[in-house]
Amino acid sequence: MMGRRGSCCLALALLILLAAADAVGCTTVAYDDRSLVIDGERRIIISGSIHYPRSTPEMWPDLIKKAKEGGLDAIETYIFWNGHEPHRRQYNFEGNYDVVRFFKEIQNAGMYAILRIGPYICGEWNYGGLPAWLRDIPGMQFRMHNEPFENEMETFTTLIINKMKDAKMFAEQGGPIILAQIENEYGNIMGKLNNNQSASEYIHWCADMANKQNVGVPWIMCQQDDDVPHNVVNTCNGFYCHDWFPNRTGIPKIWTENWTGWFKAWDKPDFHRSAEDIAFAVAMFFQKRGSLQNYYMYHGGTNFGRTSGGPYITTSYDYDAPLDEYGNLRQPKYGHLKELHSVLKSMEKILVHGEYVDTNYGDNVTVTKYSLDSSSACFINNKHDDRDVNVTLDGTTHLLPAWSLSILPDCKTVAFNSAKIKTQTSVMVKKPNTVEQEPENLKWSWMFEDLRPFMTDEKGNFRKNELLEQIITSTDQSDYLWYRTSLGHKGEGSYTLYVNTTGHELYAFVNGKLIGQNHSADGDFVFQLESPVKLHDGKNYISLLSATVGLKNYGPSFEKMPAGIVGGPVKLIDDNGTGIDLSNSSWSYKAGLAGEYRQIHLDKPGYKWHNNNGTIPIKRPFTWYKTTFQAPVGEDSVVVDLQGLNKGIAWVNGNNLGRYWPSYTAADMPGCHHCDYRGVFKAEVDAQKCLTGCGEPSQRLYHVPRSFLRSGEPNTLVLFEEAGGDPSEVGVRTVAEGSVCASAEVGDAVTLSCGGRTVSSVDVASFGVARGRCGSYEGGCESAAAYEAFAAACVGRESCTVQVADAFTGAGCVSGVLTVQATC
Repeated sequence: MMGRRGSCCLALALLILLAAADAVGCTTVAYDDRSLVIDGERRIIISGSIHYPRSTPEMWPDLIKKAKEGGLDAIETYIFWNGHEPHRRQYNFEGNYDVVRFFKEIQNAGMYAILRIGPYICGEWNYGGLPAWLRDIPGMQFRMHNEPFENEMETFTTLIINKMKDAKMFAEQGGPIILAQIENEYGNIMGKLNNNQSASEYIHWCADMANKQNVGVPWIMCQQDDDVPHNVVNTCNGFYCHDWFPNRTGIPKIWTENWTGWFKAWDKPDFHRSAEDIAFAVAMFFQKRGSLQNYYMYHGGTNFGRTSGGPYITTSYDYDAPLDEYGNLRQPKYGHLKELHSVLKSMEKILVHGEYVDTNYGDNVTVTKYSLDSSSACFINNKHDDRDVNVTLDGTTHLLPAWSLSILPDCKTVAFNSAKIKTQTSVMVKKPNTVEQEPENLKWSWMFEDLRPFMTDEKGNFRKNELLEQIITSTDQSDYLWYRTSLGHKGEGSYTLYVNTTGHELYAFVNGKLIGQNHSADGDFVFQLESPVKLHDGKNYISLLSATVGLKNYGPSFEKMPAGIVGGPVKLIDDNGTGIDLSNSSWSYKAGLAGEYRQIHLDKPGYKWHNNNGTIPIKRPFTWYKTTFQAPVGEDSVVVDLQGLNKGIAWVNGNNLGRYWPSYTAADMPGCHHCDYRGVFKAEVDAQKCLTGCGEPSQRLYHVPRSFLRSGEPNTLVLFEEAGGDPSEVGVRTVAEGSVCASAEVGDAVTLSCGGRTVSSVDVASFGVARGRCGSYEGGCESAAAYEAFAAACVGRESCTVQVADAFTGAGCVSGVLTVQATC
């Protein structure tokens, strides 16, 4: 037996070893004017945003793995305050809100992390991430210098930081976090708040509060170009940040949000930013002394539940990111950027240490040469959007396509041109669930939402002789708020019910009957409902159901944008134009629907679902539908196609997939009819190119993560159809590569991959393809030699690589670009 002294000596030795292990694992993070300095070394950092609540814990390892394989060094994420603290001092860190687990997955992958606490985040997230209950606190002013807001913000920020510290997630503790962000894009709005002093005091308070947390890594603020606190690094957000520089010397040039696409609203088409343009923007950023850039988003994901903002942001947050909503590679964007990352990382040392010279070769053409010791690296930039140019560098002439940049790591040979895509293009297709023939085999049952408790003005939560604002009244615990009142009437009478509301939707009931419904057009959330109504003798009841579709998330004083029938007026107008103003009547208020309180979506035992031998009511508002289905075999992404439905919410096995609204048709905009990567990319109302989905349902397909499904047993799909639809067309689908294509010149290696499935056929192998797109190419000179080479190498395999040879140009084909198309 070991004596007491021996035990003490062993314990001391173990403590020394543990301390040494901790010391070895810790990472120091500093910065200078060229880059972040990690463990004493200047570093180029390429990062991508993945938001943990927009996917599932089961998806996180694969998403992070794909990001790393795509050449990323770091993962960036916001922290979602209203998701973590839905009720004051009641916290949620479970499931897809298990943020510590998410950061541990990043650490397990050997990547860095960027922690964007905010806690205001925008992010097209409901209320910009701020909890609606903040508005219950007296004296509260959002994002201004006032004690109520700053107390709550500091409490939550400290909570998050302490969780990260306890899990040893900061770099100095051996964790992955190398940067932290406080506030978000405040510089965009602080001059519009009508109180410059309060705004300035607030932003400096934010910086001081953050720094006293002692996290051991630098704090950043994005879009804070004016009135920048001395103890933070200001950074850039946007489609292009090459011409932006920080506001003072001694700090690096950081791009926190490089927008890879754009978010989608219910009435808008899909925005697409080309791989060529993103690569051009990234290359220009590093040409002009950039040090860290982050793709927003690298994986967009899904706005599950009621988390989408806007108003009117869709459930899909795909964002046209390099990883699509379901986590599949979006090719060629993913592969083209991966090639760029590889070239940039090969030049890291010279970019962060070398001397540089910018030389103009006429308008819109610039050559930047970096030199270090005896080596050099060059960027050649052509910003003309209408013509190619030839640039002679050290006796060699280089052809640059319009709106492109070439990188020459040795100033001699072009290793990458942003406009020349050599990676494959993948066309994703939706396939039926092969386990059962759907929708034919989907058997539906139904029940009506119980509206009876809300058809009088009794049993509300409280009464008020005014029409109240919805967000404050409901604290956003439901999309729905009932406004109910009654009035006596002598005899019968015909009127027009007139309601002025700030939206976003309105249903009107009189004496228990639905007499009208309306919703606002996107961008203008004040609208009117006018419906004919007949009153009977005696007491009449008016019940108005107001519904929100995501709360505003951006802009100066965005939290003050009202929702609901605040102020009204609500009137009954007779044929003579005489009105009975009900605005100051006694109104009874209650948030939510009976089905929400009963949790019908959980399909608990005892609920009375009707079948009627397969006959179901359709086009009837406020109806619940239920069916079961088998999980599709394999690992392909799963979606539910809700074509035929109107508007509502969907659940699978009790998991909220989000709001659906396939009846809302995307607008036809000029940018729907052509796409050209050349020229400045714009989004929203300025979008003039590369739009798809015009005139089609804004969103038909809703993601069902595999972790929501049960294999070998029935899965339950529950729909709450708010506006009246037909579920007979609903079906379960899988999403996977259909066609894969690539174009290359003689000497290039072409790689095709079916993402875990095998190539079934090679369909095209031609030079000079004249028209069409991947999946439907036509024309060109068919190369039998190329076809045979690709068929032999690829068919029956998950991936293949073939070198484009001179011999492929036989049989009269002119050497040029070879296009190959295969089917998975």
